[in-house]
Amino acid sequence: MNKRMIALSFCMVFVLIGQSQAQQKNIVETAVGAGNFNTLVAAVKAAGLVDTLSGSSQLTVFAPTDEAFSKLDPALVESLLKPENKDQLTKVLTYHVLAGRVNARDAYDLNSAETVNGQRLPLNFRGDGLQVGESMISVTDIQCSNGVIHVIDSVLIPKLDNIPAVAQSAGQFNTLLAAVGAADLAGVLSGPGPFTVFAPTDEAFSALPAGTVETLLKPENKQKLIDILKYHVISGRVYDTDAVKAGSAATLLGRSIQVGLKADGITINDSKILSKNIDASNGVIHVIDSVLLPTSMTRQNVMSSINGAIQQGAPIYNAGHHGQCCDIYMSAMESINAAGIANANPQTMTMLTQTLDNARNTHSMTERAWVLRRGMDSLYSTVQNMPMSTQANR
Repeated sequence: MNKRMIALSFCMVFVLIGQSQAQQKNIVETAVGAGNFNTLVAAVKAAGLVDTLSGSSQLTVFAPTDEAFSKLDPALVESLLKPENKDQLTKVLTYHVLAGRVNARDAYDLNSAETVNGQRLPLNFRGDGLQVGESMISVTDIQCSNGVIHVIDSVLIPKLDNIPAVAQSAGQFNTLLAAVGAADLAGVLSGPGPFTVFAPTDEAFSALPAGTVETLLKPENKQKLIDILKYHVISGRVYDTDAVKAGSAATLLGRSIQVGLKADGITINDSKILSKNIDASNGVIHVIDSVLLPTSMTRQNVMSSINGAIQQGAPIYNAGHHGQCCDIYMSAMESINAAGIANANPQTMTMLTQTLDNARNTHSMTERAWVLRRGMDSLYSTVQNMPMSTQANR
């Protein structure tokens, strides 16, 4: 029997309540009426998720039975149900939920699915059933008014440690963690995020020229250290497949990194990803084999780039080809944004980013060209007035 036939036959199994009756009830009402999800229902109430799971939004719930919860350490269950651990309980429960209605035959075609928690849930075909994380689905496709329930035989536990804690337990990021501490970024990376961190190993830091790490850790070099670390972090939880598809990503520094796919793996700029998709409660970590060092355009390079774009684009605009002019202006500004500007203050980089965002949100090519041109003129003036002494000390 092929995989599709097995999936279809498996979908025919329905228990707990009649199908027509289930469709009249929402997810919470269905779970309460079934009688074997008492611990799950108690947890949903303790986490304040009753309204969410009873609402109109379509959801898919992988529901552990009371027997599944009984496999956990009773002390863990008791701890999760305490009011002070509501945040952790919410993370556990939302790891069992997908946005949208995903029936079993659709799930069979997936390798993983993003949960409401944000972390990915592996989906694997095993034997004649579907494995979700470490759990097997015992009953599929219990239809509810606001989604579908699949019954599972054990509780799914997501990563509950944040990024610094996961890095600490790995044992190979001691230098990175020391740098994060010296830069006062531990609080940021422990926050809600989510963040994606490209994490150089201790070996990667040791490959830098002798004395580099020691110099960066000095208080007087704190801003440079902050810039380097921010260049390793992007906003959002970005897994490897999404990173490759995007091709590039803007870092917290405001400069972009390039993502490539080669025969021997994924690259970030000139660095190779050694281990990917390490989940944390507030993001994901990809381990890389070298430290990413941001490079910047000099003041003169920025001014030359803007001048060149205007000289090329203005005649094209005046000839009525406003869209082509926009492409030229946009390309120049995106290149400057990706490379960064040596010694530019955060306000300058924010102004550049806002110009690009405003241009992308302006649909008229005529207006977009002027948004870009005003931004270019403002950036040129700002960069032109940057102190020469600061520029020379870069």
